[in-house]
Amino acid sequence: LVGGSVPVYDEIILSTALMNKILTFNSISGILTCQAGCVLENLSLYLEERDYIMPLDLGAKGSCQIGGNVATNAGGLRLLRYGSLRWDCEKCEMVLADGQVLDCLATLRKDNTGYDLKQLFIGSEGTLGVITAVSILCPRKPKSVNVVFLGCETFEQLLKTFQLCRGMLGEILSAFEFLDSECMRLLNTHLKLPNPISECPFYVVIETSGSDPTHDGEKLHNFLEEAMTSSLVTDGTVATEDTKIKALWSMRERVTEALTHDGFTYKYDISLPVERIYQLVTDMREHLGDRAKSVVGYGHVGDGNLHLNITSPAKDPSLLAAIEPFVYEWTASCQGSISAEHGLGLKKRNYIYYSKSSQAVALMGDIKAMLDPKGILNPYKTLPDNMK
Repeated sequence: LVGGSVPVYDEIILSTALMNKILTFNSISGILTCQAGCVLENLSLYLEERDYIMPLDLGAKGSCQIGGNVATNAGGLRLLRYGSLRWDCEKCEMVLADGQVLDCLATLRKDNTGYDLKQLFIGSEGTLGVITAVSILCPRKPKSVNVVFLGCETFEQLLKTFQLCRGMLGEILSAFEFLDSECMRLLNTHLKLPNPISECPFYVVIETSGSDPTHDGEKLHNFLEEAMTSSLVTDGTVATEDTKIKALWSMRERVTEALTHDGFTYKYDISLPVERIYQLVTDMREHLGDRAKSVVGYGHVGDGNLHLNITSPAKDPSLLAAIEPFVYEWTASCQGSISAEHGLGLKKRNYIYYSKSSQAVALMGDIKAMLDPKGILNPYKTLPDNMK
């Protein structure tokens, strides 16, 4: 996505794929300790057998590894409920540039002795050290899961639905995702996925998870009744059994796959004030006109994370020049972030100043120089060229 793990010149690729052992799991505290090469989906399957789940869920769960998830501070579909990996990662083990092993794998929930060093490495994209093991706080597997797929006529109605949803579903709300009609068109055209409801400009996927099916069902029924009578949503469907739940989730999770069939895709992972997230899609369509094949928006409403994707029949330098720096300037004007969860990597490192002050970037450079004075850990990534 941003070239964070791609060699550029003379690097040696380091893989932790064979470091894939689950070290311990405490069924009382819910803390899982495992090596960095464990595949996220394998961890999820292991935990489900023990009545727990991973706090992180991604469309790439079948291939991504937990060490990379932590190194990029991956967000995912459950962040609204369980927070980011900065919250859920209790401890880490890292190998520093000089070969020292920094062992911070104690599984205590509370430890206020000095600096929380792991936070330096979470989200550092491998530029400060190599994460080799992690301890993750895992929630109990919910006894009741419901998924709702709704349609809204305007994005304003979608936001009001989100407000109503948070107020009425409260503690059982675990996800609130959206996709626009262009996403639905691509799903229909390229993947032959049928629209589960009538056509609408915007679609919402809501997931609830709790411990009491009757209680959760009542809360969900009351929310849906209020949303329909208030004319916030125009159509919808509910799933309570696994097959239909997976079918509804696929409408959100397979958008990326549909985009690959539409042409060359320019991908942007933007964090914005929630009320502004779709305005960028609208303005980008107006800005590009007919130069782009498709401009689509989808993402995580709960944390203001927009995935803006623009396709063209082939790689087009003139189209890229029209997109950038427009997309970054627009984001900066709203005090947003040019990377919500994908990181900066190789492609976006020089745009960091759109989201961070020069003082903050300089301090990052000082930390990098202290921990990796020879610059051997994931060079040419994250920090801008002028920091070399």
